[in-house]
Amino acid sequence: MTPLSAPAASAAEAGGRVLDHPARDEIRVEGVLHALSDPMRLRVVRELAAAERELSCSCFDLPVSKSTSTHHFRVLRESGIVQQIYRGTAKMNGLRRDDLEALFPGLLDSILDAANLQARRTGEDR
Repeated sequence: MTPLSAPAASAAEAGGRVLDHPARDEIRVEGVLHALSDPMRLRVVRELAAAERELSCSCFDLPVSKSTSTHHFRVLRESGIVQQIYRGTAKMNGLRRDDLEALFPGLLDSILDAANLQARRTGEDR
């Protein structure tokens, strides 16, 4: 997903809600690994990767409270793994694949491959 798309940029100019994201050069590998070490956050990233498109927060059926879900999405955003953009009242989420691949080639795909293998081995659902 590209940094702030045109609709998001115009929303920012019009006084719409815009969330803070780290710039590409501010993303740290230890922050990415920490964010992906939590099973709920890894589940969100796996679902985003499988969808290959932006998804709203409401698309995720996480077995946690709304406040805990909000926390997980914030950690993913602040670590640089996801980009969140408001579209109306929906908060859309997309992977920052290009940024992560440029900084840490192969890392995200390796983690996703390992997580998918583990899920198949243990019989876990997405």
